[in-house]
Amino acid sequence: MPTEHEPHGRPPVLQVRGIRKTFGGVVALDGVALELAPGRVRCLAGENGCGKSTLIKIISGVESPDSGEILIDGEPIAKMTPTLALRAGIQVIYQDFSLFPNLTVAENIVLPAAIAARTRIFRAKRLRPSAERIVQELGLALDLDAEVGELSVADRQLTAICRALVQDARVIFMDEPTTALTHSEVSRLFALVRRLQERGVALVFVSHKLEEVLSVSQEVTVLRSGRLVAHGPVEDFGVRSLTEAMTGREVDDSRVVVEVDPDAEPLLRVESLGLRGAFADVSFDLRPGEVLGLTGLLGSGRGEIAEALFGVLKAETGRVTVAGSQVAPGRIGAAISAGIGYVPEDRLTQGLFLDKAISDNIIASSLEAHTRGRIFLSAARTSETISRLFRRLRIKAPSVAAPVRSLSGGNAQRVVLAKWLATNPRILILNGPTVGVDVGSKEEILQILREAAQAGMGVIMISDDVPELVSICHRVLIVRRGEIVAAFEADEIETDRIQEVMAA
Repeated sequence: MPTEHEPHGRPPVLQVRGIRKTFGGVVALDGVALELAPGRVRCLAGENGCGKSTLIKIISGVESPDSGEILIDGEPIAKMTPTLALRAGIQVIYQDFSLFPNLTVAENIVLPAAIAARTRIFRAKRLRPSAERIVQELGLALDLDAEVGELSVADRQLTAICRALVQDARVIFMDEPTTALTHSEVSRLFALVRRLQERGVALVFVSHKLEEVLSVSQEVTVLRSGRLVAHGPVEDFGVRSLTEAMTGREVDDSRVVVEVDPDAEPLLRVESLGLRGAFADVSFDLRPGEVLGLTGLLGSGRGEIAEALFGVLKAETGRVTVAGSQVAPGRIGAAISAGIGYVPEDRLTQGLFLDKAISDNIIASSLEAHTRGRIFLSAARTSETISRLFRRLRIKAPSVAAPVRSLSGGNAQRVVLAKWLATNPRILILNGPTVGVDVGSKEEILQILREAAQAGMGVIMISDDVPELVSICHRVLIVRRGEIVAAFEADEIETDRIQEVMAA
């Protein structure tokens, strides 16, 4: 079994050895080892469900291992707890940042440190100099008096990093740190990472954006099915070899599009759609079997366009027609009746009932189609739909009765897809369909969409993952400041060309 060692001469601040963890007889981690040295960045890679989250929870004291040991500065820890982890300088910055939206930046930075120190009376003004010092030291332009709920995603992330450093963080785990950031914000984050390295902080990046993490990391650790399967200096890895280590197979990311009848009547026609402050004069057609990409920087208006098509937002001008019939604006029911399905960007809060079973989620949007006598659900009909989509989308779960909350990100996304495929939509709109999904699941989800298009469905994909769009789309529209500023099709669809226009 592979083990890790630190070849750079600096003693590791954190070591884990032979970590094993099971849940109900299922092995989550099997003899995993990891070493983190000061001032080094490690990429922790693996598919959803490979054990990354479990390993981080064990290191931060949230979970206890069945066997194995954790060492800080070479000294074994008998039992790691969240309090011990904080005292040892171990911090985890999760995707949601775990900030208080109604408190200021300064209050968010210093409050957890006050709690950890068991301060009986919290006085933000007295602790404010600590926040000012760390912000100045890192050279950040954060408004300490701004409420966190009003900040951009990038500034919330910087606030979370400052909070970690005020507590003397020596090891920082960053979970999907660039998911919602623009290209310029990613560059800004990576510049901060380099400053943290100079301070001697050990960093671990957990991300599905492999090109980004390889560009900022010095070491790579790969988990698969709970086991350490590859590790070494970043020079030993490329995107393709890292993908193969994660999945155990070669993943084909080449451009594959199904043939579309160029003379077919449009399924969807969008004419001069507009909404003040969001987008203006948006027009395009979508043919049966076509996959249309809609991209742009965060805040470009791409998401608002999708929400207007589905009736979440009410367009003030223009019209939307499906198969020649106009769809009433601002009415989700009208959009569904017309045959439009929508997979939202935030599947956890908008797309799923987390505590309900997979089966309940799959039929949640198609209850009328599964009723008997307009009152009672048909057990036979619902069972057939649930079983068929559970198999077709290859949802990895013990059974359809499993709660959605227990699923990995990739499998949760498959359930959202199943929910809308159960409605037999003419048009499926997907906002960030593979965000937070591992590379293997991403390939499978894209193939599911290709098959749906081949069966005659029209697909609209909103994404800032340009290589993903290149791999599946017939056309790609670029949105900037609420307007479509460029369109690419066929051989024009190239990653570099699209990114150049996006960044202009």
